Amino acid sequence: MTTLYSTTSQPHPALNYSTVDFKDTPIDRALEHRVALYRLGRLRQQVKEHDLNAVVLFDPINIRYACGVRNMQVYSQRNPARYLVVPAEGPVVLFEYRACGHLAKDMPTIDEIRGASPIMPLHSGPHSPRHVSHFVADIEDVMSRSTSGGKRIGIESAPTEVVSAMIEHGYTLVDASRPVEIAKSIKSFDELTLIAKSVELTEQAMTLMERAIEPGLTENALWSIFQQKVIETGGEYMETRLLNSGDRTNPWFQETSDKKLAAGELIAFDTDTVGVYGYYTDFSRTFFVGGEGARPSAKQKELYSLSRDEIETNIALMRPGMSFREYSEKAWKIPEGYQEHRYLAVVHGCGMTGEWPIISHSMDWDEVGYDGVIQPGMTLCVESFCGHRDGGEGVKLEEQVLVTETGIRRMSTYGYSDILTLD
Repeated sequence: MTTLYSTTSQPHPALNYSTVDFKDTPIDRALEHRVALYRLGRLRQQVKEHDLNAVVLFDPINIRYACGVRNMQVYSQRNPARYLVVPAEGPVVLFEYRACGHLAKDMPTIDEIRGASPIMPLHSGPHSPRHVSHFVADIEDVMSRSTSGGKRIGIESAPTEVVSAMIEHGYTLVDASRPVEIAKSIKSFDELTLIAKSVELTEQAMTLMERAIEPGLTENALWSIFQQKVIETGGEYMETRLLNSGDRTNPWFQETSDKKLAAGELIAFDTDTVGVYGYYTDFSRTFFVGGEGARPSAKQKELYSLSRDEIETNIALMRPGMSFREYSEKAWKIPEGYQEHRYLAVVHGCGMTGEWPIISHSMDWDEVGYDGVIQPGMTLCVESFCGHRDGGEGVKLEEQVLVTETGIRRMSTYGYSDILTLD
């Protein structure tokens, strides 16, 4: 099996994100392996820059980012049944769920595959302390073969007993989320090829769903049409249940239900889809339920116009080299009456799920805002929700974009609603 050290795991050279044509690039196993090696290189770079000797990853999305192996991703998000050790220098070891080692066969990112210790009380009950001791011994063995050495380790999503045991054995633990998230934030050309395919197939699913809209259909039934097409074309799962109609569109974040669609209502929908190759497609649209001569009201069109203005203004504003704070301060100003139900951020990162950075509204800056720089290679989601504090319907729109050296390229290209656009 290939041994990976710093000379083979560095990120690819910078590309011109403004001109590359990633949508028509053939996707094969070689490309997927290049993506996995690039991502591992990005992570190791950040491990070193954060002065860590290694990271120990439990989150299945982070494991997949670092080594390219998928296994029971939803199950593993709540059960620490598998984990990955990535030293700054030295062998990368995947501790895989028992009897699943074949899933990582021939991955160029992995030097060794071992069975994971059953450290969950769910699996081993009163035996878990013994298995936690085995876990610590395994970490010490991997680090003894790492040229970086040391006991400063980044860790995330680990069971409490594991954290306590590692501290008792002299490890200094820090949250691995920051180096992992920063590593994820800059995409390679090959990654963008996979992201573009995920967006394309998700848009196909949305097209089928929009065509199926009719009065009397339940929100659940409509949403299932989208899901079926996503799964049929190789997508994986939806992270949220955000499809609502009528007054259930405002405030946002009400989950899909058995409510029946009625003529003349709005439907607000956020994809939040882990699509093909594990890449997240995240854009939102709002539709109108026709039938029985129904036409949009002036208020519905006004809401749609406000949300569209927010999206387009904030996309036009975005440029490489701009600080998060400057962007937040210059972003579209939410009108009086709509601030209370605003979306939680102006922009967030997007890769294998919602990612770093999150750029807060200026009114929220002192509470949760943090600075940084918008850089070429970032894929970002520009968000909008417009719903009045006094109730009524709301409009949700969102666009997924790529930051280039000169500006912005849209990853999502699903059109706006003609019938909801003001005359």
